[in-house]
Amino acid sequence: MVNTLSHPSNKTLVAVQWRKWLAIAICTAVALAGVCSTASAQGSPPEMLRARYAALSGKLESNQFHRPLYLESEETPDSLRGDIYATVNYPFATVDTALNNPKHWCDVLILHLNIKYCKPDADTAAPTILVNLGKKSQQALPDTYEVAFKYRAEASASDYFAVALSAAKGPLNTSDYRIHLEAVAVDPTHTFLHLNYSYTYGLAGKLAMKAYLATIGNDKVGFTRRNGADGKSDYVDGVRGVVERNTMRYYLAIDSYLSAVNAPPSAQFEQRIQSWFDATERYARQLHELDRGAYVDMKRAEYRRQNTVQ
Repeated sequence: MVNTLSHPSNKTLVAVQWRKWLAIAICTAVALAGVCSTASAQGSPPEMLRARYAALSGKLESNQFHRPLYLESEETPDSLRGDIYATVNYPFATVDTALNNPKHWCDVLILHLNIKYCKPDADTAAPTILVNLGKKSQQALPDTYEVAFKYRAEASASDYFAVALSAAKGPLNTSDYRIHLEAVAVDPTHTFLHLNYSYTYGLAGKLAMKAYLATIGNDKVGFTRRNGADGKSDYVDGVRGVVERNTMRYYLAIDSYLSAVNAPPSAQFEQRIQSWFDATERYARQLHELDRGAYVDMKRAEYRRQNTVQ
């Protein structure tokens, strides 16, 4: 009998196959723990997002938010990042039509407290969304700060899309603003979303943030719990709390926008602002800033201005 394994080429083939099998076995074992770097390197974005959905299934079912939502954040010496993963009760086609379009994003963004004005430009080849940032109260446009977000459709398929809004510069020496949203169908009536919000900041931004946190923002917290110096569990605060609150506000704006897509056009905006306020009040410890009347009056005025001022 001929020993086929003794041939050099066959030995090489067996070694290659063995390495492949070993890699698959290792990757499978690690994936069962929730992470697989090989998959993240080789999988497509829809596959990776579905894998994230599967890995977070337990946290989506039971959490402090009482809704299928998971939030995480990161603070570095010069940047902040917040991520929200959530399942929404809308078919993928509904979410795709609503959010995979630059013309709709101003109706999403204007719901946020600090967005005073928003207008997409007319360039369909390279869309830009002009956003004015300001205080949590009514302001004249000259007193606000304009940020130009470049809109980019990164992917669009029958069951997955990804869009990004990015701005090179922001107020107070902040930069590299990024709002990134991707969505994947998980079943005929549900869609899984991933929202990323991040930016970097320089010395002026650090000083402004320090002043804010030392005064009106000194009692503000985020959503992530951690153990303090006294051993007691409490919410994160400081700049990490800031990015968690804003990431949540943007997510709730997306969810509130979706909640009104089937309402009569004349009733959609009113339904969105009421929905956004109700949603934020569920997390009043973190998000309460104004009473309903003040928020609603402010947003009605800003929406009128958004649709009349050029």
